[in-house]
Amino acid sequence: MALVSAKNTHSQALRDPVWVRVLLLGTAFIFLALFLLAPLVAVFTEALRKGFEAYLASFNDPDAWAAIRLTLLAAAIAVPVNVIFGVAAAWAIAKFEFRGKSMLITLIDLPFAVSPVIAGLVFVLIFGIHSQFGAWLIGNDIKILFAVPGIVLATLFVTFPFVARELIPLMQAQGSDEEEAAITLGAGGFKTFLYVTLPNIKWGLLYGVILCNARAMGEFGAVSVVSGHIRGLTNTMPLHIEILYNEYMFVAAFSVATLLALLALVTLVLKTWVEWRMAAELAAQNSGYQESGPRVAAPIVQESKA
Repeated sequence: MALVSAKNTHSQALRDPVWVRVLLLGTAFIFLALFLLAPLVAVFTEALRKGFEAYLASFNDPDAWAAIRLTLLAAAIAVPVNVIFGVAAAWAIAKFEFRGKSMLITLIDLPFAVSPVIAGLVFVLIFGIHSQFGAWLIGNDIKILFAVPGIVLATLFVTFPFVARELIPLMQAQGSDEEEAAITLGAGGFKTFLYVTLPNIKWGLLYGVILCNARAMGEFGAVSVVSGHIRGLTNTMPLHIEILYNEYMFVAAFSVATLLALLALVTLVLKTWVEWRMAAELAAQNSGYQESGPRVAAPIVQESKA
């Protein structure tokens, strides 16, 4: 009884007063309303200001569809490349010890510290007309800057940390016991990854892919520097929105912006769903581990014997 009373007294001592909780929650909701909900409502309100027909007419512009296609293309290339890099980097950092490990982690975080505009300028210095690469590219009629390859490279640079940074702490926390057990039981490296590692990291991988895709489609700074702003050719959706807004075509600009806003909403929903599934699966694994002990890689043994 004394122990229970002591626990209750301790929990009551740590419990914040009602007015503190109300103040904190009120502040959080006010910030959400001002900086998230209000801009979101404003985008859709402005896009539909002249009616739904005018909203749909904004997408009859060939330049708008060209910007949408280019945005999807850049994301379709950047996301799979980042998945390959992220899985490889996370595997190397979490499973092995090697010289330069801390340097690799620092380089992965570099795009978080460098301004996207600076990243775009770096590509201009490397592939520009006055660089050694630039002279060779011009001589061989290869276009990097002011073309799709430059946009893809800029998108890759600003997005490549997302998958790796989600997987590194996850794989470090999981350790390598299950992989070692699978290899001991006769599984090869590829089957170990496919049947042991990948199921363990699938939700973290999906989480990183969602964030990477959202950033790839919404990137502005680096892409703006390397694109050249050629209408119908090198403008992504953010660049197309800027041009329409500068030309006072507000309905068309906000209409295209609603696509990016919808992407943000879908990203938030998927992010919440993935977090919920990760928490549920982790709780189920912990419960199963406590009841029956660690899992055995039996399917891999069967596959390797087959």
